[in-house]
Amino acid sequence: MSDKILLIDDEEDFVETLAERMRSRDMDVSTSTTAMEALEKIDHESFDAIVLDLQMPGMDGLEALKRIKEKNPNLQVILLTGQATIEKSVEAMKLGALDLLEKPASIEELTEKIKKASTEKMILVNKENEEKIKKIIRGKAW
Repeated sequence: MSDKILLIDDEEDFVETLAERMRSRDMDVSTSTTAMEALEKIDHESFDAIVLDLQMPGMDGLEALKRIKEKNPNLQVILLTGQATIEKSVEAMKLGALDLLEKPASIEELTEKIKKASTEKMILVNKENEEKIKKIIRGKAW
């Protein structure tokens, strides 16, 4: 089973090139060039990891990250940026980003981070499901 990834970046050429490189590594990649379009996709599809550009016109990556986590706290987000600062990195981590990589990130490093994100999401979803099952069992009068 391949990882299902949502790649969000306002630079169309960059998005398509990176998406093709990821697909060649057997990843199922959807793309979006705006944060709003990405948020709509998140409403209708499930993703193992999201790769999100930090600097975008309109809604920036930090605001998009905040909204993504509000919609689904289990979604694992990796931020990409060409202008990383310590402040932005700290803020991103506080908002729930899994990691922040500098552009141009190597495809090997990004792939490794995506695998980590996919595993992390699976662990969180399994814990959530276990809690639901425990709650159901506790609620039954056997």
